[in-house]
Amino acid sequence: MLLSQVVAASQAVRATSSRKTKIATLAELLGYAGPDELAQVVAWVSGDLLQGRIGTGWRTLVAIAVDPAAEPSLTVPAVDAALSELAGTGGSGSAARRQELLEGLLSAATAEERDFLVRLLTGELRQGALTAIVAEAVAVAAEVPVDLVRRAHMLSGRLPVTAAAAMTGGAPALAGFRLEVGRPIQPMLASPGATLEEAFTEFGGDVSVEHKLDGARIQVHRKGSRVWVFTRTLRDITGNVPELVELVTGLDCESVVLDGETLALTDAGRPRPFQETMSRFAITPDAVRPGADPAVSEAAALGQAVPAASSTRELLLHPYFFDCLHLDGADLLDAPLSERRAALAKVAAAHSIPSLTHPDAEAAAAYFDGALAAGHEGVVVKSLSAPYAAGRRGRAWQKIKPTHTLDLLVLGAEWGYGRRTGYLSNLHLGARDPDGGDPVMVGKTFKGLTDALLRWQTSEFPRHERARDEHTVYLRPELVVEIALDGVQVSPRYPGGVALRFARVVRYRPDKEPAEADTIDAVRALLPGSEAGRSDPAAAE
Repeated sequence: MLLSQVVAASQAVRATSSRKTKIATLAELLGYAGPDELAQVVAWVSGDLLQGRIGTGWRTLVAIAVDPAAEPSLTVPAVDAALSELAGTGGSGSAARRQELLEGLLSAATAEERDFLVRLLTGELRQGALTAIVAEAVAVAAEVPVDLVRRAHMLSGRLPVTAAAAMTGGAPALAGFRLEVGRPIQPMLASPGATLEEAFTEFGGDVSVEHKLDGARIQVHRKGSRVWVFTRTLRDITGNVPELVELVTGLDCESVVLDGETLALTDAGRPRPFQETMSRFAITPDAVRPGADPAVSEAAALGQAVPAASSTRELLLHPYFFDCLHLDGADLLDAPLSERRAALAKVAAAHSIPSLTHPDAEAAAAYFDGALAAGHEGVVVKSLSAPYAAGRRGRAWQKIKPTHTLDLLVLGAEWGYGRRTGYLSNLHLGARDPDGGDPVMVGKTFKGLTDALLRWQTSEFPRHERARDEHTVYLRPELVVEIALDGVQVSPRYPGGVALRFARVVRYRPDKEPAEADTIDAVRALLPGSEAGRSDPAAAE
């Protein structure tokens, strides 16, 4: 298969707003792919590389001055081989060799193929729900139920692997996927809820009300004496968190898969700022939060190590598990939350997240107030009868906070004036298109930006730049920022027809991929009197 066929399909998908047309186009493409090409094609149209990140940045790629090929000749296997060599090139002399490989690849590409490759290598093809659309295309191409594809993808964590099984073995092969201890699965996600009262009423009181911690999501697997710890993006951080490994090794079981949060605490037992917890995973310049220790924020904003007093191995992480997905050979994904919490209490009661089950409305309200008083963000209201819907953001889990919060994409930033002259300040904010199109702008804000964040944005944003004019630097949709807001209002100013009210920056989310940002449907669901929130915003995905 020629790369040009993949490029043409990708362009057709981007050019239409019809979900049905997107799926049909991709299904036709997958039908053309041979057995040795299918995994690559599925990964590429999902915006990913089989090789993972290969360390090639936007500025490096756009600086390569080679003429494009006149006619398409690159094949899928040839491109994949070049990418594999790039990923494996390191050590002395590697910079020159990587440059040579990139120049060879891009000189063999037509102008349209080069644009596709640059976007693929820099992550710009990852646009919201592309993976969900590709999963539906796999179902159409393989003539199998889409739910089987989704479940197999959930359990394998890798859509190319799922696609290969579907195309070669059909429904029986997909049905053969099982939860495998040691292989992470996509986490179940919570949707923003309007009020505690509405969430409580929706589930008829058959709920678990849990503290919403300001921590980092973890998924812990244990088999015998072997332990794995994964982040919400399924990255293995086992080597970074020996205290968690030791704790899980001591649990009274042979095998277990636990879902939860981890966070660092002060001596008084209150949660430390989010970026201090994240510093145990990896120091990134994104891990900055307004209101944090200025020394920590400043160091993180500049990409430096967090000061020793705030981030060392002495800053212990405490796990708070809220779900049990497997215990001693029994998979619990399809069991209701009531049964999963019983299993959790059996194996890790001392490390479970605080919760209240089957409360009345008055008790739930008091529990919400108690969570805030303890320094937490709010509560999560969960249906006790719902199974674990991995990889989905449905209504079965609803996060309730004093103010609404949304995870949005930074689409650009305007140069500041007055005290902020010389800094990138006013943010352009976008919600994810659930059908895989470009993000939908929903507002702007400069509120909540500390001096440290302004300095960080000004140095970091050009690394994600796609264009600029006199007033604004426009970014590729790669950075996720958590925004607090008082509500949403109808507005003709933005293409989505809605605008944020009194939006302010809470923090950047280095633990979240762009595909995890909230959708325009989730934003519209916050409109006064909206019924959109009653449906599953992930159902269309």
